This record gives sequence, C-alpha cells and structure tokens, in this order.
Amino acid sequence: MQDWIAAELATVGDHQVFLGPDGLERGLLEIAEAHPDAVIRRRVGTSRLGDPIHAVQVGTGARQALVFGLPHPNEPVGGLTALHLATRLAADAALRERLETTFTIVSCIDPDGLRLNEGWLAGPFTRTHYARHFFRPAGDEQVEWTFPVDYRSLYFDRTLPETAALVRLIDQLRPELMVSLHNSELGGAYYYLSRPMPALYPVLQEIPGTVGVPLDRGEPESPEIVAYADAIFEGLGIKPIYDHAVAAGRDPAELRGGDGSGGYAERYGTLTLFSEVPYWSHPDSSDATVTDGSYADLLREQGARMDEMTGLLQRVLDATGPSLRATGSPYLSASRYFVPSLSRIGDANRARAEEPECQRAATVAERFSLSDVVTSFQLRYGGMLLHALDGELAIGNATRAIREGRAELAEAFEGWCAAADVVEQSCTVHPIRSLVATQYGAILATAAQLGAEQR
Repeated sequence: MQDWIAAELATVGDHQVFLGPDGLERGLLEIAEAHPDAVIRRRVGTSRLGDPIHAVQVGTGARQALVFGLPHPNEPVGGLTALHLATRLAADAALRERLETTFTIVSCIDPDGLRLNEGWLAGPFTRTHYARHFFRPAGDEQVEWTFPVDYRSLYFDRTLPETAALVRLIDQLRPELMVSLHNSELGGAYYYLSRPMPALYPVLQEIPGTVGVPLDRGEPESPEIVAYADAIFEGLGIKPIYDHAVAAGRDPAELRGGDGSGGYAERYGTLTLFSEVPYWSHPDSSDATVTDGSYADLLREQGARMDEMTGLLQRVLDATGPSLRATGSPYLSASRYFVPSLSRIGDANRARAEEPECQRAATVAERFSLSDVVTSFQLRYGGMLLHALDGELAIGNATRAIREGRAELAEAFEGWCAAADVVEQSCTVHPIRSLVATQYGAILATAAQLGAEQR
C-alpha cells in the first residue's frame, strides 16, 4: 500500500455513533457551505416519503466517479464514509489533483429506510440490540435491486424514486468508477468488483488489516458468485444470478426485483466497487484451516436449520395473515418477501451437497459462516416479523391469531438471541473509525489504480 493511502487512512476520526438521515444530509450541507469554491451541492432526487436527496460534486478531473451510501438502509457505515470522502476532497486540493477525478457523492440514498433503523444507530452495538431495531426492505423495494432490466424472461420497470435518482446520475455522468457502500454484519471485510483488476487486489486485501479489520475467508453470499482473489469477488448485477438459477433448474420467475447498480452501469463500461465491512468479527471467520468435517454435511446441516426457521416464520405468517390490517407495513412487506425466498435455501443446499466439488473437507471459516448465516437470518427476519405483529397490536388489532402467533415467534426469537449472545462473547466489535477507514482507503486505491491504467 502506498504511503499516501496510509496517510489518508489516518485522517479518519473517531465515531461513537452512526448518523441518521438528517445528520447525513446536514453533513453534506456543512461541507458545501465550508468550501463554496470546491463543492457544488444539488438536489438529485426525492424519497418515497418526500425527503429531498442531495449530492455534492467535488473535483474537476476528467474522470467521473459516483459514490453513494445506504443502498441498504441497515448499512450505515457508508454514510460516514461518503461524508469523510467529501470532506477530504473539499479540503485538500493536492488530493483532488492526485486522483484526477470529479466525484459526485450521495451520503444517504434511502433516508426512509434508514429512519426505521434509528433505534440501534447509537448503540449498544450488540447483535441482539441491532436485531430488535433492524429493518431491511423487501428485495423489490430496495434501492440497490430495483434498477430497470430487460434480460431474457426477466423484466422489471417498477423503479423506486430513489433508484431513479441514481439512474439519472449514472446516465448523466457515465462514470468511469461507481462505488456502492455496503456493510455486512459478522465476519470480515470483502469486496465486489465488476471486472478483474489484479494489480488492485493486494492493496484492497491489505487495507483492512492496517486498521484492525480481518479479511473474510468464509462462504460467498451466494453460490453463483465468482472469486477473483481472497475476499474479492465478481459483482455485476442480476444477470449472473438469473443464469445460475436457470442452470440449476429453478424457475427464474422466483427472482423478484430488478437489476443492481453495477449491472445497470455496465452499459457505460463503469468499474463498480462494492466495499463490505463487518460490525463484528469472530476469529473463526478468517481461519482458513482445513477441518476434518465434510463441506457437504455442513450444507445439509445449514439446509435443515433453514427449513426449521422458515417453517416457523411461514406458519406465523399464514396463521396471522387473514387478521392483519396494517397491510402497508414495510415490516410486513419485507417478511412476505424474504420468508418464501429463504425457504428455498434448504433445497438449494441439499442439491449443492451432492455436487462433486462439495465432497471435500471444509475450512474453519466455511463452517462458521455457514452456521452464522442462519443465525443472522433468524435475528433479522424474526425481528422484522415481530415488528409487524407488534404494529398490529399497537393499533388495537389483538385478534387471537395475532396474539398466539406473536407469542410463538417471540419465544423462538428470544432463544435465537440467547444463542447469538453466546457466540458474541468471542466476537470483536470493530470501532466505527476502522470500518470507515477501510471503505475510504478502498475508494482511494481503486480510483488511483483506475487512473494509472487509463494513463
């Protein structure tokens, strides 16, 4: 890693809390007011609930870059990263000159969704507190996955207003670089790139460790994902997911939603970077030691646990469905989307377990990540369905079905939380500063490498 990138990592200050949408919006305004000669602030869109969405433009380089935070509203690290990037570029002409890039930066592209996560943004930063205040929209209501697409039998044009703002920016800028700022939950740092860049891999792999964040060496997020290098994966949107589903004999109609930001920007030859950083790490998540356990058996075990979880969630949804009144609840919409989607994972894992390449020993990291995915889903989606049922009770809709369904789910959820608490005793909670620095360094390194390749 070059000395100047290491020096830039040191500019990231301490953060005790994550910012909500108002704080992130105010941050962009303050940067623009403090540096009127270097920064242009403009409105680029409107959220579904009517909040204005602004961007700042910093730099005068020939290359265009688009950076946006909060494509998923439970992932607030990127909002702070976006503000830090804008602050440094606005204040340091030498940095702007070095990167030769004009950056358009959106600190929060989904303010409505982020508001539903505000209950945990100030801590305590435990997995169970996070789960009790967690919100993630249904897949076809997510900014990251509602870009228009027309591919084979897949067609989607119900683009959200927030996504439409990004579509306009991508069409206007035709950016050479686009960065969608994500973060994971428990594990290590990893990245997605829309095309191979071998010279960049060592730098991306080195950056997290310099600020105390491990690389993730566990399972990729889904089986169709191609690994470029350790903790660096190919990411290009919905088309590879569609092709993998068809090849596996699945009905592509199961894919609700649209393209991803990287898939949409591909038409302009854009290099897309997703930078994923974890709130928590466990020593097993980065341990590549080979165990004496079977990888195929772990897939079967995960499938069985997924079946048990989704069976309970679906049973509660089915039992309470006829009684529900708050049918516009985002928590209910998310539950109705995710529970059927999750129910297919068990079958998919059992099928994978029979493939020849899975007849091998698993690593410690694979064993941990296969188990922890189930834990994460229990906390996420059990918590959101509880929110939906609590909303019904809050409006006085206390039917017997809702009371009984809520009681059954609450008992299971408390058990899932207790199990997660045991695992968390061996976990590290990463300082927010380290997470922001990892993403900030990745942006700088990728922009610099892209510039070097274009010279």
